[in-house]
Amino acid sequence: MANNLRFQVVEEAFKKRAKEVKAPSERPSEYFGKYVFNKEKMYRYLPKNIYDIMVDVMDNGARLDRSIADAVAAGMKQWAMEMGVTHYTHWFQPLTEGTAEKHDAFVEHDGKGGMIEKFSGKLLVQQEPDASSFPNGGIRNTFEARGYSAWDPTSPVFIIDDTLCIPTIFIAYTGEALDYKAPLLRALHAVSKAATDVCQYFYDDVTKVQVNLGWEQEYFLVDEGLYSARPDLLMTGRTLMGHESAKNQQMDDHYFGTIPDRVQAFMKDLEIQALELAIPVKTRHNEVAPNQFELAPIFEECNLAVDHNMLLMSLMKKVARNHGFRVLLHEKPFDGINGSGKHNNWSLSADNGILLHAPGKNDPANPNATANENLRFVTFIVETLMAVYKHNGLLKASIMSATNAHRLGGNEAPPSIISSFLGTQLTDLLDHIEQSDKNELLNLKGKKGMEIDIPQIPDLIVDNTDRNRTSPFAFTGNRFEFRAPGSSVNCASAMIALNAAMAEALNSFKLRVDQRIAEFSQRPEFSEGSGHTAKFHAIVDVLREDIKTCKPIRFDGNGYSEAWVQEAARRGLDVEKSCPVIFEHYLDESSVSMFESTKVMNRKELLARNEVKWETYVKTIQIEARVLGDLAMNHIIPVATHYQSKLIKNVQGMKDIFSSALFSTEKATKLSARNIKLIEEIAERTERIEQQVEELTDARRVANRIGDIHQRAIQYHDTVCPKMDSIRYEIDKLEMIVEDGLWTLPKYRELLFIR
Repeated sequence: MANNLRFQVVEEAFKKRAKEVKAPSERPSEYFGKYVFNKEKMYRYLPKNIYDIMVDVMDNGARLDRSIADAVAAGMKQWAMEMGVTHYTHWFQPLTEGTAEKHDAFVEHDGKGGMIEKFSGKLLVQQEPDASSFPNGGIRNTFEARGYSAWDPTSPVFIIDDTLCIPTIFIAYTGEALDYKAPLLRALHAVSKAATDVCQYFYDDVTKVQVNLGWEQEYFLVDEGLYSARPDLLMTGRTLMGHESAKNQQMDDHYFGTIPDRVQAFMKDLEIQALELAIPVKTRHNEVAPNQFELAPIFEECNLAVDHNMLLMSLMKKVARNHGFRVLLHEKPFDGINGSGKHNNWSLSADNGILLHAPGKNDPANPNATANENLRFVTFIVETLMAVYKHNGLLKASIMSATNAHRLGGNEAPPSIISSFLGTQLTDLLDHIEQSDKNELLNLKGKKGMEIDIPQIPDLIVDNTDRNRTSPFAFTGNRFEFRAPGSSVNCASAMIALNAAMAEALNSFKLRVDQRIAEFSQRPEFSEGSGHTAKFHAIVDVLREDIKTCKPIRFDGNGYSEAWVQEAARRGLDVEKSCPVIFEHYLDESSVSMFESTKVMNRKELLARNEVKWETYVKTIQIEARVLGDLAMNHIIPVATHYQSKLIKNVQGMKDIFSSALFSTEKATKLSARNIKLIEEIAERTERIEQQVEELTDARRVANRIGDIHQRAIQYHDTVCPKMDSIRYEIDKLEMIVEDGLWTLPKYRELLFIR
């Protein structure tokens, strides 16, 4: 073993072997939801009348009657204790991009000097965690600590280890939301009501619309030993320095490749535990970058899907350590290769089984029914585009962060300009409606067969659209894929903005259509028996207006091109690149009006959230700058100067040897010239690093003196971040000069390839 810390760490990391994972003897369908208090458990542990009430609450959104809370708590406690549970916690999602929990035991004094196990309805329904220590944007003062967590009965209770976890919202004493779940539930309610009202134009039997979400979670795995030897990974989640490996992803050999044995063991373990928690994981594969992977579930109701994603991210970290790995959820842990996102596949479905973003089936025998189905399809497509167009800056702000800013716009990540890809067929249809003067029956080709000239392969069914990897918001056949959210964040942020915007668009659409119906109904050409309905013509009339209005958001080309940046600006889309400035869209009057009209958030809550976003941005860059300065001065420069000293001794030794008559001075000069050049380059680069670290520290000090957090965040973006980039450039050059055996930090070629 080499007498070098980095080599020792690398060697130990490569000695890791796949942990033996024994799957349960049952099929996945038999242990699915083992640790979840789902309807099957409710039916067994709750009285029949209480069970019926709970089902009505979960399925139909009925208000929970607190009078049944004790009965529900008793059933939960019985089930939980049979599963070995001793504690319970309210599990909530503060504005930290993580989850929070405070554990309490099922114990109370029995009044006789002993203890009894107790869990009441009051403890189930409501608790009072400290609100002042979580990010709150000034809603709560430090001395005003009261906040409430309240049970969300639409998301089932689950067990982690010995603790019963109760999903809850988290609100301030004064009623404002301090979390992601509360505004998400409001947004889902708003879009359900608005979509149900619009569905009444097409179907009489729709009483509820559900928002569906299927997230795709990308992540990196790194050997735990290597991770621990990189202080930047340990403290920031990404490498703040590191020259790219000679081989990374340029051969495209990792994508969908054979999964390494150790990773396969981790995935198997993770999937078993996820399924036991009713997280319906389905897909796993190697991603494009080395050591990058993806996991995706079957789509679920949006609120539950968000809870499951937050739970899974926590579970991934725990399981990975059992297999000698660390999970990296940072959006860009390694420079020069793919970053990680969390693609949000979003759609709406009515309670009559209709997917509202899917085209209807063509029925030649009933063209009017076909037209109705396709008109419904076009309506929800166009109003989605209206929502995205009107609030493209807000949607961009909903996915933006200091970490995601490194990812967007390169290596297959979507650009930071929000646009929507529809595909040729749907684009042609909308253009046809826009340009047509007649309210024609709408006809979609639907999926068509594609013949393949290989006898063993059956004909493929081709979707209505291809895929555009550079589109942040692409239509993919029966849903939209919002590809811009980052891998480490709570995807509720994007879902709150998108669903609230969609609710507003549908409300506006219905208001205008109703006005147009009233107007058209007075015209003789739309009289009863004429074969033309005022409703049909009113819908098409409004759709034609909206198709023209939202046309700037439609883009099917290359989102990476500079030409698109210029074109997007001409179209009026947001092309801003500064993260702190992008956050300002939450406070646009159009955003405030939208959130308030849909009752998702009020102005005070929006102001508070922006305070949190700016503060989080500042702290993230501040920590990175401190870590980079420390590594530069305490790791990089000492190593570089030590190597420089070795080179100087080498040059001096060569001069001593070549000073004899056996060798010419010319030969001595030639042999030492390379080392002298390296000595000079190391001196120049270390001097620049020292100077730039001092400038970086000064820039932080100047920024920290700015009282307004918004302006401080902008100052950090404009002055601190560029200096960090300059320091990294010099360090990465030194990495290629300094003797490999002296470099203390694991390099990309070691971090990126699991053995």
